[in-house]
Amino acid sequence: MKEAISTDGAPGAIGPYSQAVRVGQWLFCSGQIGLDPATGALVDGGVVAETKRVFENLRAVLAAAGAALDQIARTTIYLVDLGDFARVNEVYARYFTAPYPARATVGVAALPRGARVEIDAIALVS
Repeated sequence: MKEAISTDGAPGAIGPYSQAVRVGQWLFCSGQIGLDPATGALVDGGVVAETKRVFENLRAVLAAAGAALDQIARTTIYLVDLGDFARVNEVYARYFTAPYPARATVGVAALPRGARVEIDAIALVS
């Protein structure tokens, strides 16, 4: 059985999807972009600021499911410009410790709302 997870601490879904879905002990978090949940606007400051906001949004969704960032098993990072990889990686490293989640990074042509980065996650929750 699956359960939708939602929180006001992260931007609401901008389409027909859930912020996250829990299936048993697994939590599948939809991709987050750097939207400020209070304003619905993309944060200013470029890819570094957007990446920080992405992780704060993911943290809020995980918390709504009773989980935390350290329970993430896998992430996928979507970048409009793969030249931003090093900057995103620096921010990413601030949010995780070893053992790090498995991860894929994908270059994409565009993201919703003109975002530069989007990250989704799968977490194991108890």
